[in-house]
Amino acid sequence: MTPSRLDSLLDGFETESLVRPEGRVFEVTGMMVKSVGPCASIGDMVWIETTGERVRRKIPCEVVGFRDQHVLLMPVERLGGIRPGERVLPGDRMNIGAGYSLIGRVVDGLGRPMDGGPALRDLVSVEIDGSAPPPMERSCLKNVFVTGIRAIDGFLTTAQGQRVGIFAGSGVGKSMLLGSLARNSCATINVIALIGERGREVRDFVEKNLGPEGLKKSVVVAVTSDESPVLRIKGASTAMAIAEFFRDRGENVLLLMDSVTRCAMAQREIGLSVGEPPTTKGYPPSVFGLLARLLERSGSSARGNVTAFYTVLVEADDMMDPIADSVRAILDGHIVLSRKIAAMNRYPAIDVQSSISRLMSDIVDKQHRDLAARMRAIMAVHSKAEDIINIGAYVAGSNPAIDESIAKIGGIEQFLKQDAYVKETIEQTLGQMKKVLE
Repeated sequence: MTPSRLDSLLDGFETESLVRPEGRVFEVTGMMVKSVGPCASIGDMVWIETTGERVRRKIPCEVVGFRDQHVLLMPVERLGGIRPGERVLPGDRMNIGAGYSLIGRVVDGLGRPMDGGPALRDLVSVEIDGSAPPPMERSCLKNVFVTGIRAIDGFLTTAQGQRVGIFAGSGVGKSMLLGSLARNSCATINVIALIGERGREVRDFVEKNLGPEGLKKSVVVAVTSDESPVLRIKGASTAMAIAEFFRDRGENVLLLMDSVTRCAMAQREIGLSVGEPPTTKGYPPSVFGLLARLLERSGSSARGNVTAFYTVLVEADDMMDPIADSVRAILDGHIVLSRKIAAMNRYPAIDVQSSISRLMSDIVDKQHRDLAARMRAIMAVHSKAEDIINIGAYVAGSNPAIDESIAKIGGIEQFLKQDAYVKETIEQTLGQMKKVLE
């Protein structure tokens, strides 16, 4: 065959795309795998093919960095059975299946069913690591998102498409509050991400806090604390991708994530393994970049809204924790759960005076604003004078504002206390606020 004939046969073929170079495992240190090759980019998925006599499997890994001409890999699943020189096969960006058949199901961090139910059908492939909507394509937030919880709807009114943080220590009622939001809110579809939870708590949340009423309109993505840090982060991204799928179809979506702190801890594990320098309290810079990318994906777009509530664990109730401070700066409001209020057996344990919704003044009318402002003022006066009232040093009639706070603080406390399974409309909430102030 003449050279010209050969050239004509090869004309139009992209020979480079036919080449799929493989890599080889070079070194394993802890959870980090170094390999020589393959040709890949940050965020790509590769597969380590084990050749052990007992177990032969392919371990999915994510490319997280490069060092000294080596590719740095973090496994999505547990390492085991890997030998030096194992083949590393190239892959593509990770996608998951999203669709309406996910509703009512519990899936893992890669969107695979883990509840023993039937196979998922009619799914659309979506990319896990999507991008946030362009700023100028985000719609203005004007409609109230009714949560069914008096303390939130009355004092911290949320808009459809708003992003709110729930800040609390351990054992203060975060799971109960998330369950109430899933059951009682006006959302048509809930996407719930349980990231880094104890294995025991996943089923407890689904059966007790969420219940059949909440599950029938929810998708639960669960990644327990014993899974790899890559899978924990992928679980958060999977939940976000599913929420984006429903948002693009015009649904009123509620995203609940518990907790964003454990996502940050997972990224810290990855960053320190790669060799990033620890900065604020041991968190490398990539953690704060991840938080911004993850949290900005929720909210409004040209097609719909994702109203999001993210729980943030605060160590020793320290609100100046670097993760809490960074998340608070990104989100559109924060709800603080108080250990002191929880110890008084008041549910939900929301510290109204320390919480804020940045969009409330834009979405409620003047009457609602005035009612909330007046009740806040009464609580502030009573809080300031509480010590002298409790020791009996205050003389009735000395200060009209304190007299009013003493008369009405009991009604306000009763208003803020609500059973987890009681749902209130916005009209009922406003009616009770008026009644307390009369």
